[in-house]
Amino acid sequence: MQRRKLGKTGLEVSVLGFGGAEIGFNPEQTQSAVDLLLNSAIDAGLNVIDTAAAYGDSEKMIGKAISHRRKELVLMTKCGALDFFTRFDWSKRGVQETITQSLRNLRTDYLDVVFLHSCSVEILRQADCIEGLIRAVEKGYTRYTGYSGDNEAAKYAIELDFFDCLQTSVSIADQIGIETVIPLASSRNIGVVVKRPIANVAWRHKEKPEDSYHHEYWERLQKLRYDFLNKSLEESVAIALRFTMTVPGVSTVIVGTTKSHHLLENIKYIREGELSQEEYQAIRERWQEVADETWIQMT
Repeated sequence: MQRRKLGKTGLEVSVLGFGGAEIGFNPEQTQSAVDLLLNSAIDAGLNVIDTAAAYGDSEKMIGKAISHRRKELVLMTKCGALDFFTRFDWSKRGVQETITQSLRNLRTDYLDVVFLHSCSVEILRQADCIEGLIRAVEKGYTRYTGYSGDNEAAKYAIELDFFDCLQTSVSIADQIGIETVIPLASSRNIGVVVKRPIANVAWRHKEKPEDSYHHEYWERLQKLRYDFLNKSLEESVAIALRFTMTVPGVSTVIVGTTKSHHLLENIKYIREGELSQEEYQAIRERWQEVADETWIQMT
């Protein structure tokens, strides 16, 4: 699988990464399924694994599955948000304690990147959480630091000139970041990790989905009406994923799944390479025709 440099970190990252949210939020997830899911993906060339303290048992399951392959991986997690986003601790001490717990959960003595998990501008201004990250770097708990978030908070984080990486939302249904935060990050050599790169495949639902997490993207796609969404689900997912990997400045795109065959299919799509400029621009132009100022990045 193609690899790219993650900004100033110099880390070599696979264009496709694995996101650990879905396995953590699935109460029926088994360890054996996670073992197969991750090891088959690593065997196929994926080397980026992203998770978070807020994702239930995700860190623990990932640690059990891949700790024996630690040297093959770029391992990322997120701090600040805890217990399925029901509790938050942005204090210097809280950030450090969360990171040390993540190290235990993931069965490693260091992380490649630790992100602050979508805290507000006000929290960033207080700087306690940043001091916690500084101490974590000094102690060798993490090699690099990042901010995971969107819109004005992402811009503010970039302009602090502290973070090495940005994790932010970009997809066929979420393109404002292509015009705002990604160029800003690229201008400062900040590595860009994209979350939600296939818009949760919201178009697969003929009716508005029950899960409100998917509503905004589903509604946008009803208006965007891209021609390629009339193709088979396999073809449309491939185009959507390849669109996001084609965005200038993007290093890796993080896709979450609980199913091994879905992850291997995504690896196959990524291997098809970037979209042609004609295909890419057609999707961009349709967005620019339809989107309005309310279509901000979704966290």
